[in-house]
Amino acid sequence: MPHSIALPDACQWLTQSLLTPAPTPLTLNWLFDEGSLTRRLTRLSDDGFSVTPLFEGWQPLRDDECAALGLAPASIGWVREVYLRGNGQPWVFARSVASRSALQGDGLHMDELGSRSLGELLFCDHAFTRQAIEVCHYPRQWLPTADQADELWGRRSRFDRGQLSVLVAEIFLPTLWHAVQDHPENC
Repeated sequence: MPHSIALPDACQWLTQSLLTPAPTPLTLNWLFDEGSLTRRLTRLSDDGFSVTPLFEGWQPLRDDECAALGLAPASIGWVREVYLRGNGQPWVFARSVASRSALQGDGLHMDELGSRSLGELLFCDHAFTRQAIEVCHYPRQWLPTADQADELWGRRSRFDRGQLSVLVAEIFLPTLWHAVQDHPENC
C-alpha cells in the first residue's frame, strides 16, 4: 500500500537559502549534494547498494506533488516507492512521481525499473535537467510504518526532459546517519 496520505500543510518544502535554523554541515552536505545519491550510497556501502521496490502504480498524487509538477490537485500519476539500501539496511526511503500524461509516449518506462535505480537512469540521461533541491522534515505519516519517526530530513527535486517531469523525494533514515558516522572515509 502506498504511503500517500494527504495532510494539509504537512510539509513546507524549502530551498537552502530559506532553511532556518540550518541543520549540521554534514546533514546539509547530504541534503544539497547535486550528484547522484545512488553513486554516493554505493560508495558509502562499499558496493553493497541495492533497491527494494515497495509500491509501484497509478494513483492520485498528493497536493504538494501536483503543485511541484504544475498539475491540477488529485491528478493521476505514476508512483514508485522504494528503499535504497546499503549492505541490506534501508538507508533512504524514496518516492518518485510523474503525471500520467507526461509519461505516456515519452519512452521512460518507470513501470519496468524493478530493483534498478531511477536516480541512476536520470543521471545517465543527459537530456534531464535537475531543478532546485528542496528540503523539509518529512511527515511521519508519509513514511512506511516501520520507519515512521518525526524530524527525518527529506529532500526532493524535479527532473525535466521536454514535456516529462519526474519528482523525486528522498528521505534519509537514521540507519544512513549511523553508516555515515561509522564510515566517514566513504562519504
